[in-house]
Amino acid sequence: MTSTLRPGPTNTLTDVAGLKVGHYHRVGAGWLTGTTVVLTPPEGAVGGVDVRGGGPGTRETDVLDPRNLVERVHAVVLGGGSAYGLAAATGVMERLADAKIGFPVGTVEGQVVPIVPAAVLFDLGRGGEFRATPGVEFGAAAYDAASVGPVELGAVGAGAGALAGDVKGGVGSASVVLDTGVTVAALAVVNAVGSTIDPATGELYGARFGLAGEFDGLRAPDESERAAAAEATTAVTGAGLGEPFHTTIGVVATDATLTKAQCQKLAGIAHDGMARAIRPVHSMFDGDTVFALATGAGPGLDPVAFNDVLAAAADAFSRAVVHGMLAATSAGAFRSYADIYPSAVKEWKRA
Repeated sequence: MTSTLRPGPTNTLTDVAGLKVGHYHRVGAGWLTGTTVVLTPPEGAVGGVDVRGGGPGTRETDVLDPRNLVERVHAVVLGGGSAYGLAAATGVMERLADAKIGFPVGTVEGQVVPIVPAAVLFDLGRGGEFRATPGVEFGAAAYDAASVGPVELGAVGAGAGALAGDVKGGVGSASVVLDTGVTVAALAVVNAVGSTIDPATGELYGARFGLAGEFDGLRAPDESERAAAAEATTAVTGAGLGEPFHTTIGVVATDATLTKAQCQKLAGIAHDGMARAIRPVHSMFDGDTVFALATGAGPGLDPVAFNDVLAAAADAFSRAVVHGMLAATSAGAFRSYADIYPSAVKEWKRA
């Protein structure tokens, strides 16, 4: 293992105090998709974003440019459904407006515009119905489900229809508490054209970046199981879903006090963690997007301390990708890593 640092209490995004995460998804009867919302404290959090993929689907990302007026965002929406799924952000926006949370624009209390950036991944048709996509009601339901408790991982919310290479993907999360007491955390929805699995060994690329003990018990799968990877590819091809479109999306967050420019840098560095855990990454058929949030509950940072946060964010994103793959469950023709390589995970259990 590469670090003696420790994860937060739940090893998920909600270890950054004040953040909530909620999921909503539909599976069956043509559906295999969902929405995940990250809610900030009512006063919002300073935000940033970095878009690297060649086919992004996003909403309200320009507002996060450090040159622009608005400093804080009130939620981030991650969803399936490709561009159709951006509609879910309206459901979150309406819930926030009902609670009078947002950017003040009028002279009367409650005249606000909630700032809700969003990004979507491609999962169209994976449940059988091409137009079975998240709408306004998905965002509202995910908002209602949001909690400060441990983030539910796997084929939930935006990860319901996720597929990483030819293996079932899902929602993963991880956190770390630095020696300064600053918490850094990540949430990833793993849905990539590339693979998270080393073809030479069957191991997950990102597992090497785990904290002490985090991935103890994982091992290279038995050679006899490696043929299962080819079977998974055949099953996906046979399902008629050989489309090249995917996209990995996520959020990195900290309780430190950061500027918008620092948040933009944080989001960019998180892509380094994505690149360590997924190969190839940022293809023309991915819309890979990472948001950054800083709640400001903790201290401002000098350049050395800020660099430590950047390094932690990259590793946390890699770790989140691994947890997303380990927590994913098979769905129809889409088999999970644990089902393809049971020998690799039989001695591992998430702490």
